[in-house]
Amino acid sequence: MAYEAAPERYDDATGMHYRFTGRSGLQLPALSLGLWQNFGTDRPEETQRAILRRAFDRGVTHFDLANNYGPPYGRAEENFGRYLKDDFLPYRDELVISTKAGYDMWPGPYGQGGGSRKYVLASLDQSLERLGLDYVDIFYSHRFDADTPVEETMMALDTAVRSGRALYAGISSYSAAKTQEAATIARELGTPLLIHQPSYNMLNRWVEGGLLDELEQQGMGCIVFTALAQGLLTDRYLDGIPADSRAARDNSTIAGLDDDVLERVRGLNGLAERRGQKLAQLALQWVLRDDRVTSAVIGASSVEQLDTNLDALSFPPLTGVERAEIDRYAVESGINLWAKQTEE
Repeated sequence: MAYEAAPERYDDATGMHYRFTGRSGLQLPALSLGLWQNFGTDRPEETQRAILRRAFDRGVTHFDLANNYGPPYGRAEENFGRYLKDDFLPYRDELVISTKAGYDMWPGPYGQGGGSRKYVLASLDQSLERLGLDYVDIFYSHRFDADTPVEETMMALDTAVRSGRALYAGISSYSAAKTQEAATIARELGTPLLIHQPSYNMLNRWVEGGLLDELEQQGMGCIVFTALAQGLLTDRYLDGIPADSRAARDNSTIAGLDDDVLERVRGLNGLAERRGQKLAQLALQWVLRDDRVTSAVIGASSVEQLDTNLDALSFPPLTGVERAEIDRYAVESGINLWAKQTEE
């Protein structure tokens, strides 16, 4: 059946609101949908399509991808490109579509990721082909590459924008010092960086150690990922690690799980219950409590999970007392898989 977007998608009843991205004129929804998981061969395509349709019907206008999202690499962009053509093409100008380049993608020395001009621009061209687009709205350097001069990476992003293949440029998982360096170079080139995408959640607070201040100084927005600590800040792990959970897999991307961490998660869940909400909803509200955070990227494996996350925006703001109680449990817990590269 042909898709027609809900007429009320921008009504207040959806609960969605929009924030300006730093000092730019671009607004993003408070919650954006990321396609890191669940949009490759790991989820039925009818489920993927239903999630995307529901998200847009509820005011989610930003869809966040990367060249290596899958599985396998590239499949999320291929799938999204097909859904875009079939369902969302009439609404293209209502959408912000982002992608990234930084991790290994193809054999040989030029496809192993990083920040070289050769890799970054070739990756962007491949992403556009998979997406079936002439341009993306935001193109990111997905990670800092110590083996490539920052100038080279920023020149590649500048070329992406000047050539019309991207409207804005961004970076992800750069330290505060490297963000300052990159932003200074980009501004001198004439393509200021729009936004930074760092990991951030109640158990991974590294951005508060200077990055948020630097972004404010640079006039850049901030869109955080792993706000739910890849499922840890949900009710999934309250009784330990389920055998079928992501944390139980041999290739788990959830690090740092021990009794102390799980006890803090239970403490946060108790506070959420007193507020009449789920832990995931509390975690999303918490990362958005700072106005310098433009948006939080959420994932979803079902329409029901998507609705639960989006419903976080309907709860009352956190009080000062509640924030203080959260701080008792919300401490660094060794779960930041991206810590190494942000120390450069």
